[in-house]
Amino acid sequence: MTEQSPTRAADLEPVPGLRLYSLYFNPQQQAELRDAIRDVVRQAPLYTPVMPRSGRPFSVRMTNCGPLGWVADKAGYRYQPTHPETGEPWPAMPPQLTALWENVAGFGAPPEACLVNHYAESARMGLHVDEDEQDFDAPVVSVSLGDSCLFRYGGLARRDPTRSFRLHSGDVLVMGGPARLIHHGVDRIIKDTSTLLTQSGRINLTLRRVTKPGLNA
Repeated sequence: MTEQSPTRAADLEPVPGLRLYSLYFNPQQQAELRDAIRDVVRQAPLYTPVMPRSGRPFSVRMTNCGPLGWVADKAGYRYQPTHPETGEPWPAMPPQLTALWENVAGFGAPPEACLVNHYAESARMGLHVDEDEQDFDAPVVSVSLGDSCLFRYGGLARRDPTRSFRLHSGDVLVMGGPARLIHHGVDRIIKDTSTLLTQSGRINLTLRRVTKPGLNA
């Protein structure tokens, strides 16, 4: 793993706590992280989650790494220590991601889950809030790899005005403090904006602290 070069964060208006680190990972580091995620997927294959109650499938495929993983099925949203299809524990989190958390999270406990979302060209993610965790004092740290996407964010209420901007391969977005529970989503994937992946698409890695420090998961 190469040493991470310093990078400056840009605060995104009008929500304090929403920070963008443009090209946090340089091209070589992106390739190393891509290969580490491929190892994760070999151990914990991507699967298609479904919406609670309706059973409607997501347009993204996902898996996890770390002690806990976020899952969605007809029973609801939750974190659990095993893959829902294989029953095996989630793979360990790559060291690049734990180092990222230490550098940008500003939180005294390590991340417990890394959600891996694979967006094909047609995949989308509607406006939502990450609120299945016990501890909202810890931020959500998001990494983009592959094709760029049009990312949309709003406020705490679903009807608040929204803004959008492009997230590029290697970018890191941090949602913390007042921005921890804002609505956000992905409008579309912008095809052929990166050559990092074998096929067009985007990988999003979302680091989360699930439990309050000092409590068992």
